[in-house]
Amino acid sequence: MTRERMSPVDVAWLRMDRPTNPMVIVGVMLFDAPVDFKRLKRVIARRFACFSRFRARPLDEIGGAWWVEDPDFSLDAHVLRAALPAPAGPAELQALVAGLTCTDLDPGRPLWEFHLIENYATGAAVVMRIHHCYADGIALMDVFMGMTDPAPGTPSARRPTATAPPSASPLAWIGELPVPGAALVERALEQGGHWLSRLAELALHPQQANELAQHGVGLVGEAIRVAMLPADPKSPLKGRLGRRKQVAWSERLPLVEVATLARAHGCTVNDVIMSTAAGAIGSYLRARGRIRADLVLRAAVPVNLRHADRPPSLGNAFGLVFLDLPVGIVDPLLRLAAVHQAMQRLKQSYQPLLMLGLLGALGLMPGRVEGAAIDLLSAKSSLVASNVPGPRQPVYLAGRRIRELLFWVPQSGQLGAGISLLSYDGAVQFGLYADARRIPDPQALVTRFPAEFEKLVLATLLGPLLRGA
Repeated sequence: MTRERMSPVDVAWLRMDRPTNPMVIVGVMLFDAPVDFKRLKRVIARRFACFSRFRARPLDEIGGAWWVEDPDFSLDAHVLRAALPAPAGPAELQALVAGLTCTDLDPGRPLWEFHLIENYATGAAVVMRIHHCYADGIALMDVFMGMTDPAPGTPSARRPTATAPPSASPLAWIGELPVPGAALVERALEQGGHWLSRLAELALHPQQANELAQHGVGLVGEAIRVAMLPADPKSPLKGRLGRRKQVAWSERLPLVEVATLARAHGCTVNDVIMSTAAGAIGSYLRARGRIRADLVLRAAVPVNLRHADRPPSLGNAFGLVFLDLPVGIVDPLLRLAAVHQAMQRLKQSYQPLLMLGLLGALGLMPGRVEGAAIDLLSAKSSLVASNVPGPRQPVYLAGRRIRELLFWVPQSGQLGAGISLLSYDGAVQFGLYADARRIPDPQALVTRFPAEFEKLVLATLLGPLLRGA
C-alpha cells in the first residue's frame, strides 16, 4: 500500500473539519437533457480517478499525515445515483444538495463523491462533493476542464495528467490583486509544500532568511495588522451554528453587462460583483430589522497564489484577504465606490502570502492549537466570499451540454455563511451556502442579488439626469 506525505497546508484543511462546518467543496452541474450513468462513470474513471490523489484517502497519525492508497478503491462507492421528489425543480434540488452537505464522507475511503440526479426538471443534474484537503477551487476547476469537452464527440485536447490553467476570465482574482513576494510562493511550490510551512515563522524572523529579507518589513507589518483586526460586529450572520446547512443560487447575470458597468465607473468586474453581493446582504439584513448605515462586515476572500502561466497542481495554494463589505450603504453608487476603495487598499497587500504561510505552520501543530487559531481568525470576518473563473464557452460532460455550473465553498471555524461567484458561458451566478440557524431562508437572500445589480444599472443611467436636474 503506497503512501505520500501530505503538505502542511493540506493537513491544515483536513484538520479544520467540525461537525458544524465540514470542509467539503460542493459543485453542481445542470443539464437540459438526460445524462447516461455508465458514460458519466467512464468519464470519471478516465479523467478524474486517473489522478492517484483521488484514489487515496488522507490519514492523520501522530507521526504525520499521509495520502494512503485505497487498496479496495471502486468507483461504485463514489459515483452514485439519486432521484428527486416531484416536481423535481430547483427547490427540490436545493433541498437534496443541502442534505448531502450534512452527510459525512466515509473516512475509510477517498473523500469525494459524484451523484447523478436523473430526474431534474427536463434533464439531469450532477452533484460533486470533495474534501478541501485534496485541492482548492482553481485546481479543481482545472480538473473539471479536463473532464469536459468543447463539443459532443470532440474530446478535450487536455491531458488529465498534464493539466493547463483555466481560460482567463474577468471574474478571476488572478492578475487583479498583485501579491508582493509571489516569487517566494513559486519557489515554494517548486520545492515542495513543506517550504510553505516556514513562511509564517520567517515572516516574524526575516533576518534569518535571505529569500524574505526584501519582504520582511511588509510581512511583519501585515502580521501586526491582521492580529490587530477587531472581531466583526454582531449581526444575524454570526452566532451559534448547527449541523443543518442550506444552499441556494440566483439567476445568471450576463457578464458583458457587468463588465460594461465596471468600465463606466472606472473599476473592476470584481468591484461590481462584490458591491452587488454587499447590497444583497444588506437588503436581506434590513428586511429583518434595522441595520446601521455604517455597518461593515468583513469577508474572508481566497486569493490564488499560483502563477497564471503555469499548470496548477492538486493541493491548496491560495492565501486570504479580509475585504470590507459596506452592507449598510443603501445607495448602490456610494457602495460601489466604497468597495472599490477597499479593494485598492488590499492591492500590494502581504495578507495572502502571510495567511498561506500561517496555514502551513498550523498544519504542523497539534489540532487543538490549529482549532484555537482558526477560531481567532474566523472571528475577524462574518462570511467567506469566493469566486472562480469557469469556462468562457459552453462545455459538455458525458456528451451533454452543461447549462449551469455552480459551486459552494465551506466555511471554517465559527463562520456560518459563504457566497460563491462563478463565471460560465458569458454569465456570472451567485450562490449561497449557509448554516440554517444563521440564514434560515437563503432563497430570500439570493433573489436580491440580481435586484441589487438592476439598482446599480438604474443609478448609473439616471445619475447624469439627476445631476443635470
